[in-house]
Amino acid sequence: MKRTRFQFGTLQQKKRKKGPAVWVLRYYRWENTQRVYASRIVGTVLEYPTRSLAERAAGSMRMEANPSDPGYAPVTVSGLIDRYIVDKLPERYSTRASYLSCLNIHVKPRWGEYALERLAKAPFEVEKWFDDLELASKTKGNIKALMHRLYECAMKWGLLPLERNPMELVEIKNRTKRRRKPRVLNYDEFWKLLGLIPQPYRTMVLVAQCLGLRVSEVMALQWSDFNFNDFTVKVVRGIVHGRVDEVKTEYSEDDLPLDSDFAAVMLEWKLQCPVTTEGWVFPNPDTQRPYWQESACKDYIKPAGKAAGLGSNVGWHTFRHTYRSWLDACDAPISLQRELMRHASIQTTMDVYGRSSMTPAKREFNSKVAKMALKPLPVHFLLPLSPSLEFWYHVASLFHMYMLSCLYYYYH
Repeated sequence: MKRTRFQFGTLQQKKRKKGPAVWVLRYYRWENTQRVYASRIVGTVLEYPTRSLAERAAGSMRMEANPSDPGYAPVTVSGLIDRYIVDKLPERYSTRASYLSCLNIHVKPRWGEYALERLAKAPFEVEKWFDDLELASKTKGNIKALMHRLYECAMKWGLLPLERNPMELVEIKNRTKRRRKPRVLNYDEFWKLLGLIPQPYRTMVLVAQCLGLRVSEVMALQWSDFNFNDFTVKVVRGIVHGRVDEVKTEYSEDDLPLDSDFAAVMLEWKLQCPVTTEGWVFPNPDTQRPYWQESACKDYIKPAGKAAGLGSNVGWHTFRHTYRSWLDACDAPISLQRELMRHASIQTTMDVYGRSSMTPAKREFNSKVAKMALKPLPVHFLLPLSPSLEFWYHVASLFHMYMLSCLYYYYH
């Protein structure tokens, strides 16, 4: 017989001999056809000062209290979300933050009180809600994909019968269409912009433009990632909001070629870079940790973009788009462009046969883009010195670049 009601249990506050009082959820569970009284600690009153907060936290535990087929039980979307957060939320920080933002800001306020079966029968209502949302089509598509995932979990956990996911019937208009075209810089615009950005942000921009890295990967670079003998740099981590994590996708972790002229720039920066225990390439001298990309963009990149007459839509990702555009201008084959950009969405044949190693072609086209970014700038422009030292510094820099070039040809 199917159960006709959902077991919510009873939430009570219990005092302890030591420490703050705790919220306890009491319910029944079945053991060998016998109903047994059970309880779970939700958290302390310090963690959940009010009953409403404790009730919300107990949502996922109520799901565990109803593990068998609930029939037509009124399981709510909010309860499903709570269990998803506990059991299935991705571990990567930036992904978790994005998912929680979608769930708590958009899905829960609108659909949290709906029963799962009620919402499953109203895909047209969900579609109309998406039409009215003042969000980019891509963001709407991400929210829809997350709601699709929620219903997949509900069927896997036995909260709904196995059937077609109702979110498959929801259509998002212009899902792949961008609200505004990405900003791409030409050579003159990039050089003008670079001249208005102070150090160390100027070198950050050069790294982003010469390697096509995401800003989270730029900020997370350590000197141990650079191999100046083989002229390569390894991308192995990212950092978001001060939290070091793995890179965006498995395909993003890769070795990239290092142009000899760009290697000289990085070696010169290493002489000026504050020394930290972890060996960060761009550490904040006050915190010994990498700079926050949002603050750097707001305080330096965007103001420089406005001062250069490029408008307000210049940001960190502008340089990744520009890198891709310059590769295309160099007539780089699309397969090499995807390798250098480290995109996960590659063609099936490339997925099957794998990515190539450090081929001469990858070095060639990466070097072309790097030299575009570095060509009009003498090395001393990157690291301002007093006029009395500028001449000898310029001579030393040229000799340094000559030695690096000799090393490059020696090893290759």
